[in-house]
Formats: sequence, structure tokens, C-alpha cells
Amino acid sequence: MEGQYNLRNPAVKRLMKEAQELKDPTEQYHAQPLEDNLFEWHFTVRGPPDSDFDGGVYHGRIVLPPEYPMKPPSIILLTPNGRFEVGKKICLSISGHHPETWQPSWSIRTALLAIIGFMPTKGEGAIGSLDYTPDERKTLAKKSQDFSCEICGSRMRTALLASTESSILSLADVEAKELAKQINFKAETNISSNTESAPAPAPAPIINETQDSQVSLQHPTTGTNLETEDTPELTGDDARAENQESTQSVPNTTSLSPRQRRTQQQQQARRTTSSYSQVRQPPNTNQMGSTILIVLLTLALAALIFRRIYMANEYRLDYEL
Repeated sequence: MEGQYNLRNPAVKRLMKEAQELKDPTEQYHAQPLEDNLFEWHFTVRGPPDSDFDGGVYHGRIVLPPEYPMKPPSIILLTPNGRFEVGKKICLSISGHHPETWQPSWSIRTALLAIIGFMPTKGEGAIGSLDYTPDERKTLAKKSQDFSCEICGSRMRTALLASTESSILSLADVEAKELAKQINFKAETNISSNTESAPAPAPAPIINETQDSQVSLQHPTTGTNLETEDTPELTGDDARAENQESTQSVPNTTSLSPRQRRTQQQQQARRTTSSYSQVRQPPNTNQMGSTILIVLLTLALAALIFRRIYMANEYRLDYEL
């Protein structure tokens, strides 16, 4: 079989490893791939003890997708059992009907334990589920001993029956029950979160709009509150023009949520702070240095001119004397 598949493929590597791990049957389950198809496995599981399926041996198929283990397998029961329909993909939180609850860390062994754990549970109208009476299930459990698979020749069932039967109520049965509870719990949690929590948006936090606006309108360097600065009072036409401009610039916030109002206030605060910094921007140091240099050069030139004039006057007086 190894020569038929690309051993570098993640799915092939994973299935080869699981086939080696499940090579020896346990007292509760056995599974192996078909000789000519690594992506189709046949399995046999015992009915869980202390249930309507006690004493039954049930055979089935597991069809794995090429994306395994990233996508879940499909599980099909072939033995009449009264809990799952025969020849139909059953709906479990670990099967292909629920890819949203599947975890890549799960394996074929996990699927086998899940089948054992889910058998005593109620079908509740799920796809591929049945709710036969206890007497009908017990009758089918006895008849399951004579079932023979036409594809694999029931070698899985034969290997399982040949395994040790001294401790049917073993740790594997306890593990199957616990696994069924965990998987069922995860599925119910996921479904409830999708159907109930998703439509209802998370409650918006309570916003102190006055405090937020005061903090957001502080100057970044001086810490001055821009809302409390003294501004000249407008009267007459100027006041009416200012009022009309502010009315047009302020959007209607009555239909907005508190989060949206807070976002608008922060944007308005950034625009106000930007304009404030532009108006009161300190002079450039390079420009100040150039201005001082020009002033000094002008003063030096004027002093030189006055000195020349003074020397010329001194020379003229000495000449006259």
C-alpha cells in the first residue's frame, strides 16, 4: 500500500501512523484501512455495557477526506443497531456533518470511542439517528453477532471477538463515556454561541462623554484645555454666522450608538488639536537664526559707515587747522 501513495502527503503520513497504532485490536474496538484504499477504514465496536447494546458487535465504515486531519471523517454503520441508520452518514459532533466542532488533534481512535459513547444517548431527530425501543435494540444486539461484511469479510469483527474478553467494563469504556460527554458539551457550546450569542451585539460600555471630551481636547504639549480657553464673545451678525456654521458642521448624533459618538468626538478633538497646533506653532529656529544674523550684519555695516564719516570729519578739521 505504501507504494500507491505519496508518503510526503500529511494525510497519508497521519493515516499510516494511525494504522500502525490500531493494528492490534482492543477488547472494545478494532479498525484498519482497506487493502486498496487508505482513505476508507472498516471498524468494529462492542456495544457499551449496562446499556441496550450490551453484547452487540457493530460493524461500520469511516471515509476520510483528502484534507484529513484538518477536516473530519464520515461515519457509516453497516450493522442494524436501533441507534444509527444503516448505510447512512451519521450526524455526530465528531463527523463530517459538523466540521465546525472537529479538532485536528482527534483521530480515528477518538471517533471509535465517540461512537461507543454516543450509542446510549438519545437521537433527538439528528441525521442518521434512530430511537428504537430498548427491547428492539437488545434483539438487534443479539443478531449483530451473525453479521458479515461483504467488503472486508468481517475480519475486523473476527479479530475483535478473538481479543481478551475478561474485562469488558474497562478503562476504554470509561474513556468512551467521558469523551462523549466532552464532545457533546463542546458541540452544544458551539451551537449555542452561534445561535444565541451571535445575533446579539455586545453591550457598549458606558461612556462619560464630558470627561472624554475634556481629556481628548487637551493640548498635547502644554496640557491646556482647549474648551476652557478664553475666546472673544461674538455679537450681532458675527454671532449668528458662527452659530449657523457650528450647526452645519455638527452631525446629527441622536441615532448613533455611544461608541460611534465617542469616535466622532475623538476625530473632532484631533482636528481641533491639529488646527490649534498649526495656529500656535512656535517659530522655526532656523528662521530666527537667519533674522538675527541679518540684523547683526546691518548693525555692523551701519557702524562702519558712521566710523568712516567720523574719520572724514576728523581729517577735514585737522587740514583746516
